[in-house]
Amino acid sequence: MTLQGRAHLATDTSPILIVDDEVAIAETLAEFVTELGYTPVLAYNGQEALSLAIERWPLLIITDYMMPVLNGVDFVKALQEEASDRRQALPPIIMLSAVSTARAIKGIHVEAILAKPFDLDELEDLIQRLLK
Repeated sequence: MTLQGRAHLATDTSPILIVDDEVAIAETLAEFVTELGYTPVLAYNGQEALSLAIERWPLLIITDYMMPVLNGVDFVKALQEEASDRRQALPPIIMLSAVSTARAIKGIHVEAILAKPFDLDELEDLIQRLLK
């Protein structure tokens, strides 16, 4: 895990919401964003993530596409509705997927789709760019 010497010292108390039903991936991502200086909040399905996002609006979201209960696309759609109801901007969203998602995500807004397995350096660059 390379941090390219650019660890960010977060001053914002808003968390980065990490959503993945694979515990090992979620925990690895949590450790990674912690090393970047951000506060991670973990959810293991889209429904849990939606509840956490409503409770504490995230700075950024990293979500898996395929999950039980509420998949990544349905989670993002529900979050878009919540953002509209709040009259609040949708946080930047990075979607992770082991399958082709281009057709499935039509109609939702995500800043990037990273294929699993993903490169942590690429993820770091993306996070830094989105949170400038």
